[in-house]
Amino acid sequence: MLIRHKDTVNTVDWGNGLSHRLLVESDGMGFAMAHTVVAAGTSSRLQYRQHLEACYCVSGKGEVHSADGSVRQIIEPGVLYALDQHDAHTLIAASGDDMHLISVFNPPIRGDERHRLDPDGYSQY
Repeated sequence: MLIRHKDTVNTVDWGNGLSHRLLVESDGMGFAMAHTVVAAGTSSRLQYRQHLEACYCVSGKGEVHSADGSVRQIIEPGVLYALDQHDAHTLIAASGDDMHLISVFNPPIRGDERHRLDPDGYSQY
């Protein structure tokens, strides 16, 4: 049995917030889990080419947009979005409060990955 507290795990500044890496590849679970904090008022162009990701919002608000603009979804507590096709997307946190997500990755991330945010492209890992 693994027991973790977010204050004791590796925390990574991913570019527009913090990612508390609760489960990572070396834990051998077959998936990874993070408590992801998205800083209020930020916009992040992201794409996971090696991983599928699902995010469940536990607090704060924001939006997720598809790369072509065809999907625009409001993210708020109780909403899950899943990037089931390695989707390029833009994650926007509303101003005011940080957005907190529980993020699950398959296959699992190593735990040290960081985004390189660029307004002209999508950060990838």
